[in-house]
Amino acid sequence: EDPTRHRCPSSNVGLELFGYVGIEAVLDQMRIKTMKTGFEFNLMVVGQSGLGKSTMVNTLFKSKVSQKPTGPDYEERIPKTVQLQSVTHVIEEKGVKMKLTVTDTPGFGDQINNENWLRPLDLEFMRRLSKIVNVVPVIAKADTLTLEERAEFKKRIQKDLKAHGISVYPQEDFDDNSDDRILNNKIRDKIPFAVVGADKEHQVNGKRVLGRKTKWGIIEVENPAHCEFPLLRDLLIRSHLQDLKDITHNVHYESYRVQRLNESNLALPPSPLGHSPTLLPSPTLLEVCSGTADCTQPKTESSPFHTWP
Repeated sequence: EDPTRHRCPSSNVGLELFGYVGIEAVLDQMRIKTMKTGFEFNLMVVGQSGLGKSTMVNTLFKSKVSQKPTGPDYEERIPKTVQLQSVTHVIEEKGVKMKLTVTDTPGFGDQINNENWLRPLDLEFMRRLSKIVNVVPVIAKADTLTLEERAEFKKRIQKDLKAHGISVYPQEDFDDNSDDRILNNKIRDKIPFAVVGADKEHQVNGKRVLGRKTKWGIIEVENPAHCEFPLLRDLLIRSHLQDLKDITHNVHYESYRVQRLNESNLALPPSPLGHSPTLLPSPTLLEVCSGTADCTQPKTESSPFHTWP
């Protein structure tokens, strides 16, 4: 018997249709379903206290989705452990609903010397988390740096990321085609994004703009000439949000699921009911770096990663 007789035709060969089938209607079906049910997006923000993480998240979504801890003695209280705190909101724009969960890490790195570029704690944290989440590093309060200091800071961080094998989003391995590679290379060249957050509007040239008022003038958050916040927002929301979700689900979550299943098989006998453990998908991680341009050697502390798989 001819071994090629039952071979399936090549899947990349286009077939000519005899008439209208309605395949393109799938896009309308997906849109209608999304409009009805909405979608979910998980975001973890990591960085030491006082870097403006809450303000940055509020600026991203132009709403009060993240609240700062308040109290008369809050600045003096240093958490003894890093405990995750999550808040979930449903936000809606033009009929599209998004269930947004923001996870904060209060007290992260507050007990060690922060007068430096990337600390060993930052590097180790990103190295471990980059295997299970999409990591997007940013430089907070970039207006405290001169343009020369900002450029030097970026180069130093890029060098450290490469030296420690830390994969940040968008990962080169996941570029689908040459067009994606060209676009993502431009994004990768800008990482870490130098951002300024602000949740107050000011009058500039007859227009109301989000910005931060200083004695030198108004720093416009959404002005690319002032900071790279528009690039960060476009990446996370306007151009790559679905890709972030796809990589989280298809790559990071599947890798984590297989790892946990393998660990369960080694540690426990098979369940007679065949139940699998409940696993939670990983969020997108914003690693917020300090904008302090000081290259002193940081102190170290014991690793806090016992809570992570």
